[in-house]
Amino acid sequence: MNGDILLVVLIIIGLLGRSHIITTAACVLLIVKLIHLDRYLPTIERRGLELGLLFLTMGVLVPFASERITFKDVTSMFTTWPGILALLGGAIATYMNGKGLELLKIDPQLIVGLVIGSIFGIIFLKGIPVGPLMAAGITAFLFKLFTLVFDKLK
Repeated sequence: MNGDILLVVLIIIGLLGRSHIITTAACVLLIVKLIHLDRYLPTIERRGLELGLLFLTMGVLVPFASERITFKDVTSMFTTWPGILALLGGAIATYMNGKGLELLKIDPQLIVGLVIGSIFGIIFLKGIPVGPLMAAGITAFLFKLFTLVFDKLK
């Protein structure tokens, strides 16, 4: 029952923060629990992230498939400063997302703080939620930074 209440709280937080993905995910999981399909939760946990990343990658690659991005566009990425910076930004972002995924696997309850922090960012900083992996990646970076700073102060 405690899990049901937490899912409802996440639904409310998602609605308040205008995060349709969090709201929908919490609703689907609540429905899975309420219709007694709990036995599928481990499979959803194990394969859900992979499936989500597959669809995310497919969405990002659509401009290639629809030929809105040409070979000329791709080659300019290696020859212009904005292109080179975009390559660097993409590489750093995916590295940080990987670190965020590692952090969430080690400490999954951090997702609540990430969601609430994202809502604060939306409401008070006029931000746009990009997802828990990037937020977790930044959190992992902050953990590392705090560890380095506070270990030097000892």
